[in-house]
Amino acid sequence: MSRAVYERAGRRAEKLAAWFLRLKGYKIITRRFKCHKGEIDIIAQKADTLVIVEVKQRYDLQTAEESLTPTLMRRVSQAAEVYVARTSSAQLLAIRYDAVFVIGKWKLYHLKDAWRD
Repeated sequence: MSRAVYERAGRRAEKLAAWFLRLKGYKIITRRFKCHKGEIDIIAQKADTLVIVEVKQRYDLQTAEESLTPTLMRRVSQAAEVYVARTSSAQLLAIRYDAVFVIGKWKLYHLKDAWRD
């Protein structure tokens, strides 16, 4: 498959994940935050917690969980540090790293506290 096809699938998965999180009571702050350190798919807030969310679409849950590599987690964590440094309101919040896995086309699985910085 072409890069464009994967890009469209990734954007669709991120839209589904944002919708899913909103239904669970999360406020979506921003999507696709990019900086020199990395990219964050979704930044959300629930109560006094800033939730950094990595979205992965895969055919099965095991493959999705395996896609959270140490390198990916490090890049997301470093991007989160940049976001917090730039955003004064975020500096007052606890930070949690979650993952939302889109399995197949429609099944969503939210893994809270997927890793720690």
